[in-house]
Amino acid sequence: MNALDRLLDLSKEEKSERGLLYTPAEIAQQPATWQSTFSIFQKHHAELLEFLGSAGFGDGASPKPTVFLLGAGSSDYVGRSLAQLFRRLWKCEVVAIPSTTVLTHGEERLIPGQRYLWISFSRSGDSPESLSVLEKALLHHPEIHHIVVSCNAEGRMIRCATGKKQAFTIVLADAVNDRGLAMTSSFSNMLVLGQCLTYAYNLAQYEPILRQLVEGGQTFLPHAAEAAAALAAEQFSRVCFLGSGALAGVAAESSLKVLELTAGRILTMAESPLGLRHGPMAALDKTTLLVAFLASDEKVARYERDLLQELVNKQIVKSQVAVRGHSEPPLDGLAERCLSPSLRIPVPDDCRPPVDVLFGQLLGLFFSLHWNLTPDNPSPNRVISRVVQNVRTYA
Repeated sequence: MNALDRLLDLSKEEKSERGLLYTPAEIAQQPATWQSTFSIFQKHHAELLEFLGSAGFGDGASPKPTVFLLGAGSSDYVGRSLAQLFRRLWKCEVVAIPSTTVLTHGEERLIPGQRYLWISFSRSGDSPESLSVLEKALLHHPEIHHIVVSCNAEGRMIRCATGKKQAFTIVLADAVNDRGLAMTSSFSNMLVLGQCLTYAYNLAQYEPILRQLVEGGQTFLPHAAEAAAALAAEQFSRVCFLGSGALAGVAAESSLKVLELTAGRILTMAESPLGLRHGPMAALDKTTLLVAFLASDEKVARYERDLLQELVNKQIVKSQVAVRGHSEPPLDGLAERCLSPSLRIPVPDDCRPPVDVLFGQLLGLFFSLHWNLTPDNPSPNRVISRVVQNVRTYA
């Protein structure tokens, strides 16, 4: 048994006592659920293409609308992990922007005369900021089209958008509506749904990519769990996650997972490899674990390897871990651990986030246990909750 399986094998009573009823299983189920999410998308596919045509996309559409990818917290990082793929495949302007920012500065983001498609991601569909943004847009900007993706059929965002001619709703399986505080399977499944959207005009091209993600996730989980459990037993007080392009979204989500699941006991940060030199490197020290999600694209990877070499030369951090897509050249001592899902057929870097983020989730889980917290609800004083509460919104 690997470290994750050992948690799954605990009795129900022990899981309940240690706050492990949901989070380990929600992490473990992910590769199996991605195929189900793909099937859900297939059922919506024809109707969705028709909706996208009405929104200004489709054959010969020019100029195309601007796409906003919206969400709060982890749901925002879904958008950040998808923006590059949307831009590459849809060939239009795509902006990942937090719904919390749109709530306060939304009007400043809109250009008069420009058409927009807003794609909103929300696990619960009840996040007050995201709900308010959707309600105001439907009321004051009926020309904006919306796609709402959620894991909760009863969420207020789904109910708000259902029946509106300028809105299209997609609800994922209830199994991925995570019951634990931290988003895990909901995050990766909204990612997969988003990737299906990006390939909406050539869905057959995405099917082999999805098969590789499912297979890669299944082989990656046990190795990533063992590495995460071993690292959690060491004395780290800080973790720095690095990623470029779509993997920057993975770095941000991984940083949040460790921060949430340790209730801030471990300080975290996310940065790009090239951005780290411009000030944030000052936060690294000998209690820091550095996790680099490395690109398979060689022109990007060269910059990332140079940064890892600099950190080795300066002896700044306690340990460096690399997460890679497939069989790239050896790292030659640039990381103490190197993890890879060993994909038989390489997938583009901007399709890797559902697999790569598993390691960040597992680090959060095992660090939480190391600090004697309960991962399903790791905030002892209820500083944070599964769905944000007590947010007043204004007209």
